[in-house]
Amino acid sequence: MAEQPKPISPLKNLLAGGFGGVCLVFVGHPLDTVKVRLQTQPPSLPGQPPMYSGTFDCFRKTLFREIQASSGETKYTGTLDCAKKLYQEFGIRGIYKGTVLTLMRDVPASGMYFMTYEWLKNIFTPEGKRVSELSAPRILVAGGVAGIFNWAVAIPPDVLKSRFQTAPPGKYPNGFRDVLRELIRDEGVTSLYKGFNAVMIRAFPANAACFLGFEVAMKFLNWATPNL
Repeated sequence: MAEQPKPISPLKNLLAGGFGGVCLVFVGHPLDTVKVRLQTQPPSLPGQPPMYSGTFDCFRKTLFREIQASSGETKYTGTLDCAKKLYQEFGIRGIYKGTVLTLMRDVPASGMYFMTYEWLKNIFTPEGKRVSELSAPRILVAGGVAGIFNWAVAIPPDVLKSRFQTAPPGKYPNGFRDVLRELIRDEGVTSLYKGFNAVMIRAFPANAACFLGFEVAMKFLNWATPNL
């Protein structure tokens, strides 16, 4: 008699997904900082070089600037302090600034993300084997490629989101439409892909780590708590 598939455990998926997210942030966060810096740098003046000439120049300057700033006064002492000051200054809307643009980025990009991952897992699974038996290298490849497809869809709205969230209050009264209009007018259509190199360098290893972390955590939970 064929082995019956195990029922899906929401709690196990929650815990394994959380661990996968930790792996993603641990691997990908440095380049995420570089991505935002590239996306929000102001256009250079005529005859002047840009603030950052590329991904690696941005990484080098960011690292040097943070070392210098570590001994000086900072605007926010941490995440909670930042949230508190935003709420005090702008109310609840300040904390949720850019929500529409985040949804415009994450809804199609996440759909592409998981569709690509599941599709590649099925392709990589040898005949007669189950998807749950997929080897770690194949999970890494499936997760990494899924991350690339995710960000291929997500970059333009992510650029708009970064610009909108870091703009002074009142600069874009009509939201993302004003950001989009200004970017295309001042910097051209290619400005919607600012940070592309940083995103793609980050996408494969960070998302490969995310899905490998998820699959490893799920196997551990199934072994440690089979009845959960």
